[in-house]
Formats: sequence, structure tokens, C-alpha cells
Amino acid sequence: MADVFLILVIVVAFVILTIVGFYLVVKYQHPDDKNDAYIPKLVVWFGFVLSGATVFLLPLDVANNEGYAGCAGFDTAFCGGLDMDLFWTIIYWLIPVWVFFLIPISTFYYEADDGMLMVGTSVGVKPNSRIKEAVKYETFVVIIFGLIFALSYLFLNTTSIPVREVIGPDYDAVTPYSITPINTTNATFSASQLEPMGVEDVEVLSANFVNKTLGTIKLTVNPSVFYAGLMAWMGWFLFALFGAVGMAALPLDLILAFVNRPRHMDAVEFAEAQVMLRDRVNELVNVGELLKLEREEKAQQNGGKGGGWLNREARRAAAEEKKTLLQFKQAVYLLEEDTEDFANCTANYKNYNPLIPIGSLLFGICALIVSLFWVLHIILYMLPKEPVTPFLNTYFRWFDKWFPLFGVLSVAIFSFYLLICAVKGCFKFGMRFLFFQVHPMKLNKTYMSSFLFNIGLVLLCALPVVQFSVSAFQDYARNTTINQVVNVQLNYLRFFGWFWRNKVFEYALLVIILLTCVYLGFRPRDSRGSNSLQLRDRLRARRG
Repeated sequence: MADVFLILVIVVAFVILTIVGFYLVVKYQHPDDKNDAYIPKLVVWFGFVLSGATVFLLPLDVANNEGYAGCAGFDTAFCGGLDMDLFWTIIYWLIPVWVFFLIPISTFYYEADDGMLMVGTSVGVKPNSRIKEAVKYETFVVIIFGLIFALSYLFLNTTSIPVREVIGPDYDAVTPYSITPINTTNATFSASQLEPMGVEDVEVLSANFVNKTLGTIKLTVNPSVFYAGLMAWMGWFLFALFGAVGMAALPLDLILAFVNRPRHMDAVEFAEAQVMLRDRVNELVNVGELLKLEREEKAQQNGGKGGGWLNREARRAAAEEKKTLLQFKQAVYLLEEDTEDFANCTANYKNYNPLIPIGSLLFGICALIVSLFWVLHIILYMLPKEPVTPFLNTYFRWFDKWFPLFGVLSVAIFSFYLLICAVKGCFKFGMRFLFFQVHPMKLNKTYMSSFLFNIGLVLLCALPVVQFSVSAFQDYARNTTINQVVNVQLNYLRFFGWFWRNKVFEYALLVIILLTCVYLGFRPRDSRGSNSLQLRDRLRARRG
């Protein structure tokens, strides 16, 4: 029978995630999307609930203890009774549906109007045309990833689990057990009816033959488990990079938000800051005009057609144009940030909440502690062949002794922190290296395209976070259902298992964390005004 308390926890957690997701969508959405983009909003809303549920399902699995052998029926005192295998299977299927179907089609639908606006056909456009545009692109996505999923399962669905053969003595050669019911009115078997191990048990164990050579059992994993492994493997490349960058950048940026908090300006400081911001605005206006002229000239030269991907010069020019546009957007974003800080130091100074920087400092210190604990845990427990110390596993078990739920809550906090770091790391990496467009989450200034991008990133990183947490807390979470999936079936899966057995991603994560710490130590803040000047001069040089 399922534990009533765990059922109550599930209901409360779902309600909280739903409310928080709704609040984030309402408070962060751009005014332009206030009465529009209802389908993308629903996808973002329930995508947030799904990502939170994926991570919080791990601590629920820990509390449920259904992986304990006694839960089969002879010792159920510590078992929650929930069918965690069903819960995880639902998660395994929902994440690919969201990542490869709902989020892409919502993005195509949301941006279809922008594309029509660029070609001058958005006036009077019917909703059906936007839907057709979205379905056309989504069909291509489904075909490509459908083939990848089908072919990968067809050829890589085998797991080779190592086993050690133990041969016991014949039944007649040992002393038989006798079980005496404690209560004659209720003769059902209970583990408490067994006597403590004695000489007879030692004789049986000593008579066992243990084969020193490991054998293997080859099994075919079911599609849900395989696709969970495939999604985890794909997501690991993002999580190892962005999660590592975020673990170093998040504490630093929170602490710097307190160090660089708004302060009242005197007349001289006000005048200097105002002139500096005005100059940067003028520079970016010039850059925008140069970009516009450059695009118009290229369109006239090519007759409205591109140079084609087979043309090396055309590819190089397209890459340079993309990089220039990303740098322009970065400079605009940084200018908006500095303008907001300037307003908080001047016009909005009296209304500025002084608790915001203090809260940033406190959260920054907490984030720093959690990041340090993660780094130490990776070094001491996860990477060595024989762990130096259980570290966080010991901490969780110790707290469970005097407050049973504190260890479970700690697992939830440490796991969810990794998801936050992944989003932060993606934004930080994009701001520094300009490989892709950044999608910052700003209060009342976030378009649905940015929402969809960030939710897609979080969902891609959710399963790697769960897998990483299960491996990190293997001692504490040994009786979980997901532990049997991650550390048994997926760990020895054909092709993918090699990465996990050799801890490739864990090493990459640790190295990137350390490199990011060194890099941010020399360049803690994003470059400000110099970017717009360099961009303007480069554009002018290209035009001759």
C-alpha cells in the first residue's frame, strides 16, 4: 500500500511547481506577448513543471526505498509503496516529446509571424498560415530525430551487465533451517522470525564456490529506458559545458551584484555616467545603421539570393555576419543593464529595495558553498576508483538520523542547483564567446522564444542531472528504482556505457569548472563599452 505522506508530498510538490511556473510566465513575459502566444506559454508552463518533476522525482525515489529487496513482501516497513518505475517511465517519454515536438513546433509557430513581417506578408495573415509554417518545419525535425531514435535503438539496445557466479553446496549437505512462527494465530512469514546468523550459516557461506572471473548477462533494454539513456547522453554534452561554467559563474555574479550594487551619485558622477551612456547609445545607433546598410548592399549584389553553402567565401561571410550580429545584441544587452543600474542610482534610488543586493550576497555565499561541495565530492567520491570518502552521502545519512526528511531535501537542493547552473552557464558562455544567441530571463522583458529556448535547455539537462546525482549519491540512494536503471542498465549499455563507465563527462565537468574559475579570476565582469567601439570600427573598416 502506498504511503499516504508520500502521496501528499507529490500533490503539494505538483501544486507548488504549477504555481511557480505560472508566476514565472506571467511576471517575466514581454508586454508584446501579454495577449498572444497562448500555446507557447502552455508549453513553457508545463515544461517547467516537467523539468522540476524530473529532478524532484529523485528525492521522492529516495524516500520511497522501493529498490530495497524487502519491499518484495517480507520486510516492507521502510517501503513507500509507490510505483516509481511507472513515474520514471512517464518522465522518460515526456521529455523527448517536449524537446523534439512541442518546443520546436511552438517556436516555429511563435516566430512564423516574425518571418512574415520581414518579407512584408504579416499584415492580415491568417492563423492557419502560421500553423502550416510551423507544421512544415516540425515535420522535418520529427523525421530527422525519429530516424536517429529508431536506428540507434535498433543497433544499440543491448546492455552487457557483469555478474559473478557463486555456486552453493547441495541442500542436503547443510543444516536445514527451521522457522517457528512467533504468533501462532498469524503464521505469515516475517524477517524477524529468522534467528541471528550462527555456525550453520558460516558453514554454508564457507562452502560456496566463487568464480573469480566475471561473466556477463546480455539483455535488451526496453525503449523507454534506452531513450532515457540516449537523451541523457545527448544532454551530457550541454550539461558538462554549461553546468560547469554555471557552477563557477553563478556564485561570482551573485556576489558581484552586491559589490557593484547601486549607490547614490553626486553631480559630477551623474554627469560622467550620463555622458558615457549617451556615447554608447550613439555608437550602437551607428553600428545598427552600418549593419542595415551592409545587409542592403549584399542583397543588391546577390540579387536577393545567398551565395550558397558550397561557396567557401559565402560561408565565411555568413559566419562573420552572424558573429557581428551576436556581438551587437550583446552590446545592446549590456547597455540596457548599465542603463537600468544608472536609473537605480539616480531617478529610482529612493524606490530601490536595499534588500536585493543583500539577498544576492547571501545566495551568492550559499551558491559558493554548494559549488565547492560539488567539486570536492567529484574529486573525493566520484572520480577515484575506490572513493576516498562518501562525503555528501555521509552528511545526508547523518541528518536523516535526527530529521528524516532533511537528507531527502538536501538531495533535491543539490540536484536542482545543477539545473540553475546549466541555465546560468549557457547565458554566461554565450555572452563571452558569441557562439549562439543568448536568451536572458528579464522581468517583464522576456519573449516567448527565450522562454522556449531556456526550457528546452533545462529539459535536455534534466536527465543528465538525475544521472549525475544518482552516481554522486549512490550510497545514499542505493535503494532507489532509478539507481538500478542508471548504474546497472545504462552503465553497461552498448556504446553509451563507455562514456559513463570511464567517467568521461565527470572529468570534463571538473576540468571546465577549474578552467572557468581561472578565466573568471582574470575577467570577472563582461566587457562593456569597448565592445561597441570595436564593433563600429570593424564595420567601418569592412566598408572601406
